[in-house]
Amino acid sequence: MNQLNSQESTEIQLALTQAQIQACFPVMRQLRPHIVDEEKFVEQVQRQLREGYHLAYLEEGREVKACSGFRFLEFLAWGKVVYIDDLVADSAGQRKGYGSRLLKWVIGRAKEADCDEVHLDSGPQRHDAHRLYLNQRFKIIGYHFSLGLPVG
Repeated sequence: MNQLNSQESTEIQLALTQAQIQACFPVMRQLRPHIVDEEKFVEQVQRQLREGYHLAYLEEGREVKACSGFRFLEFLAWGKVVYIDDLVADSAGQRKGYGSRLLKWVIGRAKEADCDEVHLDSGPQRHDAHRLYLNQRFKIIGYHFSLGLPVG
């Protein structure tokens, strides 16, 4: 476990067990409201963990305050990167720096792994998140496009 600040007893660690993943669900659901079933969330995270996904969470007083899902990837365009799938702080604790601390922790893991860059996508409506990313010297480098495919 990585102790961030012993005065605040804030810890950041990776969610590896079912109980740790479940503890992240209420906060992650704030970012991903379409995920309504905790059991399915745990199953999906466990699948993604096997595929290289990491789920980190910041805990204070034995309560999850922020969580981040990320992957180590390699691209022809950017080299070795950490791609942040998810980064969310509990809305009840907004403006307490939880998201910033967790983002800095993920960036630290990227540096330790000799990554060239850190990447993420963010919804256009998430202005507070954009402020955080810009304050951390992220640059807006493009658009993200998607195409929904019909089922069946």
